Amino acid sequence: MLTVIKHIKMLAGITRPGEYRLQGERMSKIGHIDYAFLAIEDGKIWEFGMDIGAVPRGDVVIDAEWGWLFPSWCDPHTHIVYAGSREGEFVDKIRGLSYEEIAKRGGGILNSADLLHTMSEDELYEQAAARVHEMILKGTGCIEIKSGYGLNTEDELKMLRVIQRMKETLPVRIVSTFLGAHAVGRQYTQPEYVDLLLNEMIPEVGRQKLADYIDVFCDKGFFTPEETSRILEAGAKWGMRPKIHADELASSGGVEVGVRHNALSVDHLESMTDEEIEILRGSDTMPTALPGTSFFLNMPFAPARKIIDAGLGVALASDYNPGSTPSGDMKFVVSLACIKMGLLPEEAINAATINAAYAMGLSKDYGSIDIGKVANFFITEPIPSWDYIPYAYTSPIIKRVFLNGKEYK
Repeated sequence: MLTVIKHIKMLAGITRPGEYRLQGERMSKIGHIDYAFLAIEDGKIWEFGMDIGAVPRGDVVIDAEWGWLFPSWCDPHTHIVYAGSREGEFVDKIRGLSYEEIAKRGGGILNSADLLHTMSEDELYEQAAARVHEMILKGTGCIEIKSGYGLNTEDELKMLRVIQRMKETLPVRIVSTFLGAHAVGRQYTQPEYVDLLLNEMIPEVGRQKLADYIDVFCDKGFFTPEETSRILEAGAKWGMRPKIHADELASSGGVEVGVRHNALSVDHLESMTDEEIEILRGSDTMPTALPGTSFFLNMPFAPARKIIDAGLGVALASDYNPGSTPSGDMKFVVSLACIKMGLLPEEAINAATINAAYAMGLSKDYGSIDIGKVANFFITEPIPSWDYIPYAYTSPIIKRVFLNGKEYK
């Protein structure tokens, strides 16, 4: 069945065949067609072009009513399988406690682990599925989801089973990441916990094929570069490519260890140095900024402007989680990237679509408009320009959402 979207004021986000990430000056260009149509068959983009005479006759014809059409946002860093909320820590931050101080008092990640331990898989699934529904309605079509609130073998596997169930039952594209090395579980010393990761958790995750990627919180007060390297090597034996938490709290060595182990992405980067930007040059690793975290925690923002000016690419992600970023609104992330990190609207949109898809290993099929790609996109209300998207940072501009070529309601 052929579905045709007609009367598109601007079809935006077109990439060249074989172009799977954008870097440097290329990030400031958005491929587009004015007054366009888009044709979909079997859930994929079949054809697109100018809406003038030669428009295919579809079995289903949808009028975009002169809204703009963009590829769905891709969110390559989330923690949306979690139990409950942590607004008490939000108040602690207002009263002046730092992220590290809250963690030392037993809050933060360990607090979420305690809550998750008592919750059933069905309850976790229902809470997380509700968050995904909210994200889809705000334009997101691909989501990476991490474990990391289990911090013991049983509960980490529980989280990953929930993510697997979400993959199988929700229309959005999901990839899973094992983040057992998010913190040290309460009952362990750090060496004991690293041994548990290496000898029990990673082999069991690998045997059950529950994770696409592996992640480590390589940062001050968490896991060292040496520990990170050992964990990544163990994950690689089970086919899990790295995605690294790096440089959130300090220049941690995480970027270097990530590049050395061919990480798909290094994420956070709030404390990134010029030397670490140079380490990324020539690598296949995508630096990924999480401006929502900086906004919520009153932290410095990742040097995304410097990274692009150095000729590299940048991806954007929400970091949706209960402690440091309780939001999966990628439109707001795009606004923050412009307002707080100095990205042009075109750069921020590309960072949240094609480059974000690359940071999940999905940009061959998602993140832009091209023949044969999965038809995940949204249609806006009539807007004056793509600059309006980050400018009107709270305005609900999305009118219709499509996943796999079908309208999502």
